[in-house]
Amino acid sequence: MELFFELEAVYLVIGAFIMTVTAVVTTRSFMPKIAFKRGMLLVGGFLTILIGFHHYMTTTRMAGVKELFNQGETIICENKMRRSVSRSILLSKEIGWSLVGDEFVNPDYERNFHTSRCIEFDGIVPE
Repeated sequence: MELFFELEAVYLVIGAFIMTVTAVVTTRSFMPKIAFKRGMLLVGGFLTILIGFHHYMTTTRMAGVKELFNQGETIICENKMRRSVSRSILLSKEIGWSLVGDEFVNPDYERNFHTSRCIEFDGIVPE
């Protein structure tokens, strides 16, 4: 459950805002009495499906990235600290990266990378 909140916290906040707007709009005097119940059920159900699907896709990708990394494959991760054209970094066991929980760590690099921000590298690996 901790991983769910770690990955989906932003989407839960956005969903809460959307539900608040739905509640305010559907309780106006010009709306039918049933609008609140229908609106909350429909919007809440839609948001639940979207957030659940996003979590499923993210955790599936994370498991795939971990498996590939443990097999010795190269992984590419998003690097938000570097604001240049190439904002990605290649990770592999060969260059000193290791997997600790859900993060890639390297003692020679200033930050860790979460597996949720990584994908399989399908290009030419530089030597």
